[in-house]
Amino acid sequence: MRPQVKYILFFSLLVTQILAAQHHENSGRNKKVVFVIVDGIATDMLQKASTPYLDSISVVGSYSKAYVGGKKDAYSETPTISAVGYNSLLTGTWVNKHNVYGNSIKAPNYNYPTIFQVFKAQYPNKKTAIFSTWLDNRTKLIEGIGSDKNVTLDYAFDGFELDTIKYPHDSLRQYIKNIDKLVAEEAARYIKTEAPDLSWVYLEYSDDVGHGLGDSPQLDLAITYEDNLVGKIWNAVKEREANFNEDWLLVVTTDHGRSPKDGRHHGGQTDRERATWIVTNEKNTNDFFKNELVAITDIYPTMLRFLNIKVSKEVRYEIDGTPLIGPVDAFDLTASKESDTIVLRWKNATKNGEKGTFYTSNTNEFKEGKKDTYKKVARVSLANEETTLSLKKHKGKMLKIVLETPNNVLNTWYINNN
Repeated sequence: MRPQVKYILFFSLLVTQILAAQHHENSGRNKKVVFVIVDGIATDMLQKASTPYLDSISVVGSYSKAYVGGKKDAYSETPTISAVGYNSLLTGTWVNKHNVYGNSIKAPNYNYPTIFQVFKAQYPNKKTAIFSTWLDNRTKLIEGIGSDKNVTLDYAFDGFELDTIKYPHDSLRQYIKNIDKLVAEEAARYIKTEAPDLSWVYLEYSDDVGHGLGDSPQLDLAITYEDNLVGKIWNAVKEREANFNEDWLLVVTTDHGRSPKDGRHHGGQTDRERATWIVTNEKNTNDFFKNELVAITDIYPTMLRFLNIKVSKEVRYEIDGTPLIGPVDAFDLTASKESDTIVLRWKNATKNGEKGTFYTSNTNEFKEGKKDTYKKVARVSLANEETTLSLKKHKGKMLKIVLETPNNVLNTWYINNN
């Protein structure tokens, strides 16, 4: 997404975008969400390639640099691997919670519910859909297998990579390119005609080119190809908003960056492997989105807020993201040992002297599908951005810490390595 592109749009496009933005403000419409993951595009790659459709979405809405990989060198450090990134978006948590460490998806912890699970729990009659170039996204990450089955999507368009007759596998991964096109076109068609309430579109080809050729003109072209497919979905969303009483949130992102040497690999914690981006048509993003480096886990609470999904306190206390829309009082909560205290630090986002409440639990029963018992330990002025807890009162190996404010909730862990 070259920055100069944003300023070279035709007047007619600008008029269309202004009208769309005004239409988007109408608060009485049915809320719909579609999120798109375009695999394996580091931030610098997006800035280099030609992406007119992503550019047009960001002009209507917003764009931000982002990251994956959890907190580097800390308890939530998360591999920059595809399925790991998908599940961080789907659950709003890092790998220490959702437990997907690689693309084999061996043992997801379904106690951390996906966005589809909490959506269906509140809106059982509303419709969900997935359009994916990889079947495991639905069967292993979302729906669960066998006794772990927890939700069923209403419409699924996936699994075509298993049809080697119709899509014979080739070394250049043209079959994936063709499946991406099939998936995006069906997503656009289905959105236009059926307007599912919550949808996920997954496109893979860009990552395959990255693995095969790394930083190259071919990868730039692959990104442009994927951008064109995103454009089909974007046009479908605009058509729905123009002709129906609907308010759509479109979020486009990627699951990881690429290795700094040549772009062929990923999985580590280098800056480039962690560097991603988020593009949305939502123009009313908050200052947190506009001014901070946001995370893939922030998309989950954003969708909760947009769709007015209410989750239990137990689930809310586990979410590792911060909403990108609406009011936010604090962000970036950390815990560290200093002398005989646990020092808690956060960043204040309020202007009117709001207060927050700290709660702690020395158990992690949520991991097992149970409830943790939290106790109130401090009431703080958010403007202070720091408080301390006595280590003498917290002698366990782990302490779960929650900061609850009027408009959002933060959590962190203190790990005692002594």
